[in-house]
Amino acid sequence: MAAQRLLTEDEIPAYIRGLGLAQAGEPVAVSGAGDGNINWVRRVSIGGARPRSFVLKQARPALERFPQYAAPTERLLCEARWFELAAPHDRDAICPRVLALDETNRVLALEDLTGAERLDAALSRGAEVASRMESLARFLARVHAATERDASLPARFQNDAMRRLHGDHIFALPFQPNDFGRTARVEDAAREARGDVALVAAAARAYARYLAPTGALVHADVQAGNILLPEAGGVKLLDAEIAHAGDAAFDLGTLLAHVALPAIARGDDASEVVARAREAYRRERGADEALLARAQQYGGFELIRRTIGAARVAAVASDEASLRVLAAGRAWVRDSG
Repeated sequence: MAAQRLLTEDEIPAYIRGLGLAQAGEPVAVSGAGDGNINWVRRVSIGGARPRSFVLKQARPALERFPQYAAPTERLLCEARWFELAAPHDRDAICPRVLALDETNRVLALEDLTGAERLDAALSRGAEVASRMESLARFLARVHAATERDASLPARFQNDAMRRLHGDHIFALPFQPNDFGRTARVEDAAREARGDVALVAAAARAYARYLAPTGALVHADVQAGNILLPEAGGVKLLDAEIAHAGDAAFDLGTLLAHVALPAIARGDDASEVVARAREAYRRERGADEALLARAQQYGGFELIRRTIGAARVAAVASDEASLRVLAAGRAWVRDSG
């Protein structure tokens, strides 16, 4: 394979013309886009007679926001393959349109979704999102059902480094002593969770199941920051860099956790929107109770890691919110059987 070229903003106009995404003479402007936690991401705006914009993302050998973590650039190819395999089941246009893929330089050009609201922002203001989450759950169910017997997936999605990096943050790090900047009150609760022998053992079993390289095509990061709500309606799912062959329940569980988290943090009842998303998935796929129970357990660990792990969210900024979400996560795991 040829050496990867790491793009700079100054190089982007000529680069995208080489990809056929802009013509000579069309003005090109480049700006930041999104949080850029994993990849180098820029928004490209093209002026002239046919103004348009798109997002350009490049996978580099280290994570963009956390350069201490090395990560194979093949993650971008896995993302592109996930969009390709999911497309036949995307009747509601949930995936962003892929405009170009440069495999050599690990660059993906995608539809620009500027103006769409992140799910966590919508939930924080109490927006009604249940019907959109049902649509997303049905889409995931279709992708899972269509791919669960595809024996070629493990070879096409050799994404173990990203899967393990993600899994460590969910199933391991929250249950180890760490310095994630919690208050004394929340640290006491975290210490209690780390001392819960049954909870820690359940995390180890869930992690082993999550790592098993068989099953359906899993997006693996169906979290609120990757779910956008366009003003015109519908829902969009981004960032499939952790895609792999694995347990379909993981996608559903992550979705349910993020749908519920802001309401739990406020002390509100999240059961209706969670039940609607879970039921939409079950009806679309005919999922059995064992899968739904695993989804609840995965969701519980996601709630826990968003409270006492490295990836704390804004909704748990107060001690009271943290304690409510942590307690709910532990209950979801306990009650999943």
